[in-house]
Amino acid sequence: MSNDLALVFFILFVTIALFVSDRLRLDLIAILVILTLILTGILTVPEALAGFADSTVITIAALFVVGAGLFRTGVADAIGNRISDVAGTNEVRLLVVIMVVVALLSAVLSSTGTTAIFLPVVISLAWTAKVRSSKLLMPLAYASLVGGMLTLIGTPPNIVVSDYLASQGLEPFGFFSFTPVGLVMLAITVIYMVVLGRRLLPVRTARVASTQPIDASDAPSLGQLADSYGLSQQVFRLRVRRNSPLVGKTLAQSALTTRYGVNVLDIQSWPPDRRQPSPPRSVGPESYIDEHDFLRVQGDSEAVTRMAREQSLGIRDAEELGGRFLAEEQGLVEVIVTPRSRLDGRTLKEADFREKYGVTVLALMRRGERLADDLSTITLRFGDTLLVQGSWEQIALLDRERRDMVVVGQPRELIERRKTTAKAPLAILIMLGMLVLMTTGVVSTVTASLMAAAAMVLVGCLSMEDAYTSISWESIILIAGMLPLATALEKTGGIDFIATRLTSGLAGAGPLAAMAVLFLLTSLFSQFISNTATTVLVAPIAYQMAISLGVSPYTLLMTVAIAASTAFATPIASPVNTLVFSPGGYRFADYSRVGVPLLVLILLATLAVVPIIFPL
Repeated sequence: MSNDLALVFFILFVTIALFVSDRLRLDLIAILVILTLILTGILTVPEALAGFADSTVITIAALFVVGAGLFRTGVADAIGNRISDVAGTNEVRLLVVIMVVVALLSAVLSSTGTTAIFLPVVISLAWTAKVRSSKLLMPLAYASLVGGMLTLIGTPPNIVVSDYLASQGLEPFGFFSFTPVGLVMLAITVIYMVVLGRRLLPVRTARVASTQPIDASDAPSLGQLADSYGLSQQVFRLRVRRNSPLVGKTLAQSALTTRYGVNVLDIQSWPPDRRQPSPPRSVGPESYIDEHDFLRVQGDSEAVTRMAREQSLGIRDAEELGGRFLAEEQGLVEVIVTPRSRLDGRTLKEADFREKYGVTVLALMRRGERLADDLSTITLRFGDTLLVQGSWEQIALLDRERRDMVVVGQPRELIERRKTTAKAPLAILIMLGMLVLMTTGVVSTVTASLMAAAAMVLVGCLSMEDAYTSISWESIILIAGMLPLATALEKTGGIDFIATRLTSGLAGAGPLAAMAVLFLLTSLFSQFISNTATTVLVAPIAYQMAISLGVSPYTLLMTVAIAASTAFATPIASPVNTLVFSPGGYRFADYSRVGVPLLVLILLATLAVVPIIFPL
């Protein structure tokens, strides 16, 4: 073994250790990999940066934009809202319908995005059917992962193995090459969850504050939602007197929240020379307070009374949080902090939450208990549920935010406002056009995905700002950073070294044994690090093993692609697993108990089915 090869193996080992430790962001680790390969002289600068121009990276970025167009136009929401009409309240029927629909959507959309959009839907369906959400959320995550096996674009590892075939001068996998195998795996997964998996799932209370249904007729009103947080009778209308020390100050300068624990919801101007007050306006830190203004505030009655006395304010009346004005102009919604959210580990003040999103946090629940401390000083954690208030426009923008938070509690008023936009048919046509181009091979996969992404912006399904926001740059940089590591392994002979050792170890064992070893190797790595990064590293090994054993590369590379989507056994195996972890009330061991038997079934099915569809 040469010194360069030993160094590459050391870099690979440290990279995997950093991935597993979760001490650094994945994209930062990828950047460090690039820098290390350059500084050690293993790769030249162009070789180390070649990943950013790779067709795999560009395709995945474009697919993020296409998926966002479907989400922004309400297509994905509309599909989710129809599930309750089909599945009813039967637990088994719900399980089957949810898994099939989610898997089919994940075949053409991001699995993480699909899970994010269905998380509140499934929680709501569980609430309506009186089923514990823990019985449905893990199946939701697994279906999203298995759905990636159905098409070329279902998950990045599929694109990676297809592009690797093309790089070796072979015909790449087609759009539907994965479908026959994927359908078998989906059927096995659904049957397993119905027969055994759902019995292994825990019966636990979700770690979210409340789980309301999505049907408008059954959903709670704004007042009912506020009442679940004990806030219904804590809204007051105050008049700013001429001698008030607040006159001429901004809300930031007045520090009412810090001093009294009182939130200003809106300001309404009504100078004496006007017969009618001006419309209430949303507020921010820079909003000014003038004499004769009316402040609508939320807070404890004693705190509001003390504030009114000390700041020379007249208390006009009290009302329920969720009255006529809030229903027409302002809204309330519950959101849950997602895994890897930029809010995790920061306070609302540190995150500039109000300034960034234009909404006010009225209450915070952690594991079903309301925290009564000063909200601005509480360090947020993954799984915390926030009750926020703002204009319906701001609420709609918040509902589109998928990276840092997911809307969970949906009041009746919000559901009635969420309708599929006029752009939905265009988004569907663009997606279908992209699939046709990819299927027929008229243009390359990367060209078809770029055309679809551009079309989504050109027809107004989403703006360029939305397009940039929709791309998971962490994923893009991660893939672009891991591709050079695969290049380094190949350049230094690492791929041949591993393939030779595996092949010699499997001497006389046959190609099925090679498939099993590759499956287990890929699946094991995928339980702890990115399945895309794993595939980038294992695909060249699988190809070299195929050449050495004299078998079809298609068989072994398809095995690797399937194994990369079996990240069932740990909550950190995939973002979709982590996303349902807290809302489902799961523990680390729950994933192993339910996921390992499924992984074994998929392994056996792979050994039986893949050689038939892709002969050795």
